[in-house]
Amino acid sequence: MTSEKYQKIELTAICPECSSTYLSRNYSRAELVCDDCGLVIEEDLIDYGPEWRAFDSEQREKRARTGAPMNYMIHDKGLSTTIGWTNRDSYGKSIPNRNRAQLYRMRKWQRRIRISDATVKNLASALSNLDRMSSRMGLPRTVRETAAMIYRKAASKNLVRGRTVEGVSAASLYAACRQCHVPRTLDEISNIANMSRRDIGRNYRYVSRELGLKLMPTTPQDYISRFCSELKLNGDVKAKTIEILKEAADKELTSGRGPTGVAAASLYIASVLCGER
Repeated sequence: MTSEKYQKIELTAICPECSSTYLSRNYSRAELVCDDCGLVIEEDLIDYGPEWRAFDSEQREKRARTGAPMNYMIHDKGLSTTIGWTNRDSYGKSIPNRNRAQLYRMRKWQRRIRISDATVKNLASALSNLDRMSSRMGLPRTVRETAAMIYRKAASKNLVRGRTVEGVSAASLYAACRQCHVPRTLDEISNIANMSRRDIGRNYRYVSRELGLKLMPTTPQDYISRFCSELKLNGDVKAKTIEILKEAADKELTSGRGPTGVAAASLYIASVLCGER
């Protein structure tokens, strides 16, 4: 039951009321709330954090009993150990100066052996590329982790063979955006990845077909929250835009047209009607 609840929370990346992707978790009330419309999406959430409190980094280090969680953006999922740079032993005593040169060499070789295999090097390069593109596009952590998982599945099935690492990673990021309901256009991915729109689209179709990804087509409503946020429009304009889109869909005026164009046109009409220019 706990795992099902946790999975449900992880998959909730969009508000069912206003289609916003700006969600925040209220730990004191154990709720997941939409920042735009205030809808309580989830309640009675389980807090998986520590039961203790720490007021500085020193207390946090002393009271922590576990390591960092798994991170799919790191090639070894963050489970490997590293030699720290504090120059102190396990008892907290300072390392003598005569041993620090040896410790420095151990650190260097330990970093090298973490990424020694060619397959691991390609995976590390792809995940680094995914993180770079996600950072430049301002994508949330859920999208980054989803893109990393899609790329790992593609690599495990040898789908990267015969294709560039950059192309498959860009396709994985595009698929993750659609899967998490944080849509980005192929042109945006193309500009960030420095690849042609055609190559990314071809890689995306190949990866989604081979992995059996069932992704719904994007709708104009998916872009409204993002456009309103970038243009700094108020909630009245957003609500009016959604109303216009619903009416246009009922009259079948949006069929055969690009979702971004329909969203932009509806947003402009709503802005004029609400007096926002």
